[in-house]
Amino acid sequence: MSETAAFALPAFHVMAKPTGAQCNLDCAYCFFLKKESLYPGSSFRMSDEMTERYLRQTIEAHRVPEVTIAWQGGEPTLMGLDFFRRAVMAEKKFARPGQRIRNTLQTNGVLLDAEWCRFLHDNDFLVGLSLDGPRQLHDVYRRDKGGRGTFDKVLRAALLMQQHQVEFNILCTVNAVNSCHPLDVYRFFRDDLGTRYLQFIPIVERDNPTGNVEGTRLTDRSVPPEQYGCFLIAVFDEWVRHDVGTTFVQFFDGVLMSYFRGRSSLCILQPTCGEGVALEHNGDVYSCDHYVEPLHLLGNIARTPIGQLVSSAEQRTFGQAKSATLPRYCRQCEFLFTCHGECPKNRVLTTPDGEPGLNWLCTGLKAFFTHADHSMRLMAELLRSGRPADLVMDILAREQDEEIRRQLFLRAGRNDPCPCGSGLKFKRCHGNRAA
Repeated sequence: MSETAAFALPAFHVMAKPTGAQCNLDCAYCFFLKKESLYPGSSFRMSDEMTERYLRQTIEAHRVPEVTIAWQGGEPTLMGLDFFRRAVMAEKKFARPGQRIRNTLQTNGVLLDAEWCRFLHDNDFLVGLSLDGPRQLHDVYRRDKGGRGTFDKVLRAALLMQQHQVEFNILCTVNAVNSCHPLDVYRFFRDDLGTRYLQFIPIVERDNPTGNVEGTRLTDRSVPPEQYGCFLIAVFDEWVRHDVGTTFVQFFDGVLMSYFRGRSSLCILQPTCGEGVALEHNGDVYSCDHYVEPLHLLGNIARTPIGQLVSSAEQRTFGQAKSATLPRYCRQCEFLFTCHGECPKNRVLTTPDGEPGLNWLCTGLKAFFTHADHSMRLMAELLRSGRPADLVMDILAREQDEEIRRQLFLRAGRNDPCPCGSGLKFKRCHGNRAA
């Protein structure tokens, strides 16, 4: 048995980019648009032959009953609907008996229409729709090639998917602008749009003038660390008091799994990475979507099957480096169990004692973890006892009432009415008992 075969993963995640970095929008913070420079002269369209090779290899390499095929970009809908029709037919051809294929599609939504939505519904696609909040926040950075805001077109896509019962979630970046308005963003999604599945992705945009290698200088569109923490805290407080079990925030769920099971469901919060790769339109495979650069090119599926590339020694080294390069400052942190230094792409700072590798978001993440710790522990205990996590809302409400009551008693004067509502003066009621 070869070394690669010995370490073959039973399942892995591929972020397929059939259009490469090509997109019909010009979002200011998009790190991927510059990746066009890696393939000069390319048509940026995945051929049917390459698509079938990718699907066959991925399905064959999975030793689990469900395989997720993830389509991203750039903007994958630029391939046209017929491309995805052919892809779905190929999936059915390669799937083993009893094996389920689930497709996901990340899109800006601009090209979605009724025909697209019928296809997405009929073929059980899970769609991720990029939307950064209400119009005045979304349109700051998410513009088309002519510099026009895209809010109306994206909102239209969301309403169309709701009309056609397409399963979708919202991917909202947290950037320098909308991070100042956490409740406006959250309540827009929850109340105005009626969305129940949310992903909040922090923008940590590293300067990359050439498109080849990410730099270490951050742009002013990046979310300030403290601001990111305040954003998470404000949204969490709204969610944990009102929306547990009805609105699902991916990051909160990922943190909760660290408390409940000892390991997060999110790659950014796991001790190692490397189980998710990026597939370019020409079959090139990179170690991660955030490391599409020559240094992290694993190979091409026309020469090496994708399962071998994902399980290669090179990819294992890449994944283990997340833990191996973690600074001592992080290894000694009380929240290491749920953070693990977050995503390595964001480790652009030095620690207070001068060691490199501190995450840009550290102060904000630590503030959030500290704030949410009590509620996370309550929810984890509820789950361990077989009860639903949403009971935390009642527990926190009682705790809040008790704290308000305690403060009233502490502030009551001897001749004030007793806060218990007895009608007696405090000194003759609870004040007398305290004495």
